[in-house]
Amino acid sequence: QVQLVESGGGLVQAGGSLRLSCAASGRAFSSFAMGWFRQAPGKGREFVAAISRSVRTTYYADSVKGRFTISRDNAKNTVYLQMNSLKPEDTAVYFCAASSGIGVPRVSGGYDYWGQGTQVTVSS
Repeated sequence: QVQLVESGGGLVQAGGSLRLSCAASGRAFSSFAMGWFRQAPGKGREFVAAISRSVRTTYYADSVKGRFTISRDNAKNTVYLQMNSLKPEDTAVYFCAASSGIGVPRVSGGYDYWGQGTQVTVSS
């Protein structure tokens, strides 16, 4: 079992930046691949970024590539999402997730544990 708590969301103008954090407690954090997803009003949950257990491998959705950076600090049991050059279409609730399975999933079904989400709103 692992508990995930996101923080760092808020309201920002287009072109601005935010850094989301997700603190994990419970089972060994380094045993999980970690991902970020988002869900805009009226839409399904969308993959944003993921990072391997070893920190060596990262994946991004095309819509955020070059603007967002996922990272993790296994000593602090925390995963981060640095979001730069934010656009109004990035507005969503952002969720972090942990996967105990093989590899680094890029679909929500590959994740076992989820945080409660943090709201990110980008104004134009």
